[in-house]
Amino acid sequence: MRPLFGFLAGLLFGVGLVVAGMSDPAKVLNFLDIFGSWDPSLAFVMGGAALTTFVGYRLVLSRRERPLLLAEFQLPTRQDIDRDLVLGAAIFGIGWGIGGYCPGPAWTGLTLGAPGTLVFLPAMLAGMAIATILRDRRMRLVAGHGGISSGRSGG
Repeated sequence: MRPLFGFLAGLLFGVGLVVAGMSDPAKVLNFLDIFGSWDPSLAFVMGGAALTTFVGYRLVLSRRERPLLLAEFQLPTRQDIDRDLVLGAAIFGIGWGIGGYCPGPAWTGLTLGAPGTLVFLPAMLAGMAIATILRDRRMRLVAGHGGISSGRSGG
């Protein structure tokens, strides 16, 4: 049952991206072009998403003890800002600015036949694999020296 609901949630997310125009990299690139053909509509999409998430989490967490399909809610516990977080955010932003895609819209764009995704998605997946390899290598080195790693686990 979980895979079906996961698929439906992903489908709804993808449809939302298409309706909002986020599967079009020109929309993102025009948002970032503040001295050229600036398009502020992305700010409204992001603001609407943040507001919906803020309200939704508060409603769900105050009314439910656990999710429908899991034993407990899986919420992040870390709140610190470290080098890995800042570096990852910078790399994400640079990639977003160069390609006009972030992961969700890139996968959506692929299903719509957007040619840029044929370059972006393999590069994104390679970057994720390289980051995982480097993180694991660093954690092994730190563990071998008896220290504690400050690296983030997961994605």
